Amino acid sequence: MKVRETYNGVQHSASFVVIDKLKDYMLLIKFTLSFTVVFSCVISYLLAPNITFNFLSVLLLFTGGLLITGSANAINQITEKDTDALMKRTAKRPVANGKMSVSEASAFAAVTGVAGILIVGYWFNWTAAMLGLFSLFLYGFIYTPLKKVHSVSVLVGAIPGALPCLIGWVAATDTMSAGGWALFAIQFFWQFPHFWAIAWVAHKDYSKAGFKLMPSDAGPTKYSALQAIIYSLLMIPVGVIPYLIHMSGEVSLAIVLVANLFMVWQSIRLYREMNVQAARRVMFSSYIYLPVVLLSLLADKVAGV
Repeated sequence: MKVRETYNGVQHSASFVVIDKLKDYMLLIKFTLSFTVVFSCVISYLLAPNITFNFLSVLLLFTGGLLITGSANAINQITEKDTDALMKRTAKRPVANGKMSVSEASAFAAVTGVAGILIVGYWFNWTAAMLGLFSLFLYGFIYTPLKKVHSVSVLVGAIPGALPCLIGWVAATDTMSAGGWALFAIQFFWQFPHFWAIAWVAHKDYSKAGFKLMPSDAGPTKYSALQAIIYSLLMIPVGVIPYLIHMSGEVSLAIVLVANLFMVWQSIRLYREMNVQAARRVMFSSYIYLPVVLLSLLADKVAGV
């Protein structure tokens, strides 16, 4: 006999309810985004001196990072539930569409945030755990409400967006040394053309929600495209730092430079064409850029470092 439960006013099998609830939680933590964030954390951990791949350590860092990031994203969705409901791309999020209550999402955010910090602190070190807590606070309670106030929110949001690289490095070394800051800088500057391209594509939705995320109040303009070019250009010298501090070798240096020049070219095309198609090219190029750069650095890690 199959157990049946009422869910949203309709009877379903218990297995359906569990799967549907799991999907809600995956949306709540923005799993794809969270996975990308934790990926950069793990790669940065493996790039640290004298660190070799250990499945248990990688699994624990991945789990702790995912819980912390998931908590921050849950706080974001609680705060933005009304604006999420207005936008097509976010209307299906569980708090926005009413499938999950604010109290349930808040309890989830609290439990996952505490659990993630404890895992990182106990298994690795408390410096990395406190950086994780700082990142969670900055994203959930400063960046999120600031999005409706001023476009400086993108600058503020880029800090917790890049901190996973530093957290991974510190988890391995317990020091905030040059290598960690180099990786932080790569991900920090990468976020500007990446995020402005997303904001360009979703400008109508963001405007409807009252978000001020473009560098120009006028929205997608030549000035906004120029800013994408400037930050793409800044990524070039930043991308050389791992080679200069002997973190990685010449092969990865060449790959990173090519990837950076490709980002600059896509940003220039956006400036010239000034349309959503060009913005999508910048967006998808940035999605490819980060794993290519981080994995090339790891593959070309200098022996003994």
